[in-house]
Amino acid sequence: MSFSLSTAGEPLYQLSYKTKTIIKPGKLGLLLNDADPLNANFTISKIDSSKHDSTWEPVWGEVKSIRNNYNELTVTLYQKSTNRSILIRFRLFNDGLGFRYEFPKQANLQHMVVKEEVTEFALAGDHKTFWIPGDYETNEYVYSTSKLSEISPTIRSASADEISTRAVIPDGVQTPLMMKTADGLYINIHEAALVNYSAMHLVLNKQNLTLTSHLVPDARGNKAYLQTPFSTPWRTILVSDKAADILTSKTILNLNEPSKIETTDWIKPTKYVGIWWEMHVGTGSWNYSDESNLKLDGTDWSKLKPNGRHAANTTNTKRYIDFAAQHGFDGVLVEGWNVGWEDWFGQWKEEVFDFTTPYPDFDVKALHQYAASKNVKLIMHHETSGSVTNYERRMDAAFTFMKENGYDAVKTGYVGRIIPRGEFHDGQWMVNHFNRVAARTAQYKIMLDAHEPVRPTGLHRTYPNWLASEAARGNEFNAWSVGNPPEHETILPFTRLMGGPMDYTPGIFEIKMDYYVAQRPFNNQSPNGNQVHTTLAKQLALYVTMYSPLQMAADLPEAYEKRMDAFQFIKDVAVDWDDTQILEAEPGDYITIARKAKNKNEWFIGSISDENKRTSSASLNFLDSKKKYVATLYMDAPTAHWKDNPMAYEIKSFIVDSTSTLKLPIAPGGGAAISLKEANAADLKKFKRYK
Repeated sequence: MSFSLSTAGEPLYQLSYKTKTIIKPGKLGLLLNDADPLNANFTISKIDSSKHDSTWEPVWGEVKSIRNNYNELTVTLYQKSTNRSILIRFRLFNDGLGFRYEFPKQANLQHMVVKEEVTEFALAGDHKTFWIPGDYETNEYVYSTSKLSEISPTIRSASADEISTRAVIPDGVQTPLMMKTADGLYINIHEAALVNYSAMHLVLNKQNLTLTSHLVPDARGNKAYLQTPFSTPWRTILVSDKAADILTSKTILNLNEPSKIETTDWIKPTKYVGIWWEMHVGTGSWNYSDESNLKLDGTDWSKLKPNGRHAANTTNTKRYIDFAAQHGFDGVLVEGWNVGWEDWFGQWKEEVFDFTTPYPDFDVKALHQYAASKNVKLIMHHETSGSVTNYERRMDAAFTFMKENGYDAVKTGYVGRIIPRGEFHDGQWMVNHFNRVAARTAQYKIMLDAHEPVRPTGLHRTYPNWLASEAARGNEFNAWSVGNPPEHETILPFTRLMGGPMDYTPGIFEIKMDYYVAQRPFNNQSPNGNQVHTTLAKQLALYVTMYSPLQMAADLPEAYEKRMDAFQFIKDVAVDWDDTQILEAEPGDYITIARKAKNKNEWFIGSISDENKRTSSASLNFLDSKKKYVATLYMDAPTAHWKDNPMAYEIKSFIVDSTSTLKLPIAPGGGAAISLKEANAADLKKFKRYK
């Protein structure tokens, strides 16, 4: 990386990799409201450089330890006309660059309102790009793949029309943005440590192929309100000639602050089931009654007429608790347990939920005792319906209620338009809210799973109780929409997951939604033809390829009870890891990942493909060379196909060692999942060696 000033005193930087130009000279700076801009007329007053090399251990993660190794350059710039100074700090890693703006405390720069940040990413070519539209409100789009110059908001599928709340930016794209050059380099642009600032989108200049930062505004059009001293989030550029290096990069994590939580032994990676999928497929409902226009205060909920479909009732919850206990799951998520669901969606309503009042058919105290007797934890659900001011007022009461009733984890939701009205999901006000929730739940020793939040930027290092987020198009879209195309899960690890784990909710076994339409207790709807766009074997593989310390077995218990042989992989697979090996990867095409379970000599492999049939090759050279293992392969059957025959699978077991290489046939839209456990004498007699 090199830094310079233009003849006009504009800060410029450029980046290369193995002599190849990645970023041509690009401008840096900020524009302010009612003040001179901070993007020109600078001189260099000071240059500092240093080296850093340390190792730290995450509370949970993909690897046991992480090396933080970089060269740092800090440039102090002085603007004589205004007597102001700013710093630009660069950290150069082996796999990329992070840089940010820093504003020291000074007499002529105390409070400022950011009009725009004008960071440029001047790309050196018209790269293949995996992108979703820039949108202040949502990340739940299907990805498009095109040349950089072909990015356009008009290139979109029907998936866009299924998203209720949108605010699209012309010629804008979201980060993380993944690209591949014509000569085989992989480039990823994102940000790290998004704190007290708006999320960064990128706007393309098609003439010079330069992406320029575009911050999310508030209701007045302002981008951020700052007071010195202050540092912006880091802007990150990852580069490698190997796709696997992008997936293994820890640069974004390393640019975040260490954990703010002193005692972390209460934070537990979790595998769970829940009352959730049945609402998406229509066999149950979140709402207790079908009445409408109800007010949170003043409604006697016990006098409402039950609709007979309410899923979060005591009996059904006990059924899930029993299933979790029987199969060794840690928790049960319950959605729709609290009053207010009759009138929650699309009204831009302030007082929707109070997060402490259950419906008449949900016995909080009895379920607390029942779950505890089975050694299962219930997981709370707090849907805000976008009424964030309401949630802010009620958080402490809600978290106190949780702890009193045995809930140590919460799934939050932010569906709909935000209140305060005029704010966006990705603006500074909401960024601060999401971070406040992470900090506040930590004070109560509550783990957090945030849905519909701003996309993650590595803050799970700082708040390790923040186990996962959604912030992308999840598996539920397969239940009731055009769904997620087969390539979707091969792109997400290179885009959305670069900032942190995703609660993607894999494990759907009843691939065809017509099965559930036939089970609906109302309306007698005809089959809708919707389905999950994967094979069943790929749903298993996602537990490895879609990293998260919070993993759901998302289907209904009866779907698993019919296929207990395949369900065994979900029961076995770990959620916390000592090591991760990317065996092969190509964004949009395929991924094969091997992970070693925390504190165990057990490995799990997931291999997935797009819509194309292929054979995956998995060398097992990462295994202990002195031991032999039982490899249980959960594979697509020869006739499997994501659309025509998605539930056809085979299970085979073999003896393998570190010299073995598995050849895995992957169906169109398919996958393979493998468990590798140390073999005993009986295993060596029972199973044949893999050839």
